[in-house]
Amino acid sequence: MIRKKLKKKAKQVRGLVPENAIERAKTQLNPLNEAEPPEMTDENVPRITNETIAEHREDVLKGARKFIYPLAHSKHRIVLITTTLMIAAVIALLTYCSLGLYKYYQYNAFLHRVTQVVPFPIARIGGTFVEYENYLFELRHYVHYYQTQQQDLFGGEKQVNSYREQVLENVINNAYIKKLADKNDVSVGGGEVNDRIEIVRSQNRLGSNDKVFADVLRDYWGWSVSDFKRALKTQILAEKLAAKLDTDAQSKAQSIISQLNNGADFVKLGGKDYGFGITKTNPNVPPQVVDMLFRLKPGQTSGILVASPVQTGQPATLEIVKVVESDGTTVTAEHISTPLKDVLGYVKDLKAKEPPTIYVKF
Repeated sequence: MIRKKLKKKAKQVRGLVPENAIERAKTQLNPLNEAEPPEMTDENVPRITNETIAEHREDVLKGARKFIYPLAHSKHRIVLITTTLMIAAVIALLTYCSLGLYKYYQYNAFLHRVTQVVPFPIARIGGTFVEYENYLFELRHYVHYYQTQQQDLFGGEKQVNSYREQVLENVINNAYIKKLADKNDVSVGGGEVNDRIEIVRSQNRLGSNDKVFADVLRDYWGWSVSDFKRALKTQILAEKLAAKLDTDAQSKAQSIISQLNNGADFVKLGGKDYGFGITKTNPNVPPQVVDMLFRLKPGQTSGILVASPVQTGQPATLEIVKVVESDGTTVTAEHISTPLKDVLGYVKDLKAKEPPTIYVKF
């Protein structure tokens, strides 16, 4: 009896359920099935008004943030990793350079380039550091010359090691010379260096043209033209400083000029004949003197010239010259020469007052 009543009720409920309700429940209410978006109609399209625009903007931004935040996190991580790698690379480079320069005393091209950028010191004079690059500049051109031009005489690292002390001393002396020059208002401009090069070039002492000149510098010394100018500037500065500090030689030369202007005889004042005809390519006469001799006419006398030594170990001199005869290619002349005190004497006095602190020990 009860079963009949339940079956009757079930038929009544089934009649109230739409025909496709069961199929729709299987598909739409199943959590394993992906929900299909509702079909867009004019009625369910969201409408943006002045009242709802802020809400829609926030919805759009909220959707974009899920893409922006991971990207920002990635950028931060990239910057952190890059910075860490750069710091590690710098530390590794400085460690390698420090060991190479101060422990193993290497002088390869890479370390030389690094010292041109990073001012590693090799010594200190008072409050002024002497840069390691100056030492490598001098040592490398010495090694280059023997490796390329004097292979049979080159003693390898043993010879290099024996020369290190001399190079270091020269570099430190040049630093003292610069310090003395600054103190005594002595300087050398780029124009003076170029003028000296032109004088020597006109006397065919540096090659017949620019290419030959550059080739000779590169092949013999491993230098560029700018490297040669740098070395020449140091030499000119030392000569000018010696002339400035040697007041006795200056007074003597000035006295001779005064007497010559008053009609005194050149020979009686100490003038001596060179003893040979002077041409523009004569290597036994300082280039400044040769240049002046070919500017003067017979019977004319020059002023005071600061002349470079023509042989290693000789001092610079103050020269007064007089042309006796000239045919345009050869000059006969007399000169009064006053040797200057070696500039290293002044350097020695300053060293005693301000001894250098050296950071290497060969």
